[in-house]
Amino acid sequence: MEKYRIPSEARIGHIHLKVSDLERSLEFYCGLLGFELMMRYGKEAAFISAGGYHHHIGLNTWQSKGSSPAPKSYPGLFHTAILFPTRKDLAIIFGRLQAAKYPLTGAADHGVSEALYLDDPDENGVELYWDRPKELWPKDERGALTMYTRRLDIESLLGEL
Repeated sequence: MEKYRIPSEARIGHIHLKVSDLERSLEFYCGLLGFELMMRYGKEAAFISAGGYHHHIGLNTWQSKGSSPAPKSYPGLFHTAILFPTRKDLAIIFGRLQAAKYPLTGAADHGVSEALYLDDPDENGVELYWDRPKELWPKDERGALTMYTRRLDIESLLGEL
């Protein structure tokens, strides 16, 4: 079979999450994180976005209403990563999380990006991050990309505000 590469313009357009309580999930994604409710699909699903796109995230209770979170050791989604346009935008959402006393599960500098990690109300992992400009991505002596995980400098991040 001939080698195939997906077009470089391809993007992940949206995710669709099974949740146990639609209203609680809308409060998290829209109320706390600031997504916009685009439409409801009956009483069991909703579509939310940033910037008026038809939807970046679908939420539904079709198979999961009232259920417990999936065990962490089971196969499934590790996290949804939400890319913020600037470091200042990441600092702003960090401030919102602090003000709401919403717990983080981690924070990291990956060289290519800086990230905050948390769980949504159904314990789906969520990464909030911004990418450094590509020309600043760390490379080894051969010029190959070298991502890492280091402590995020929270003071520096908050200095953006």
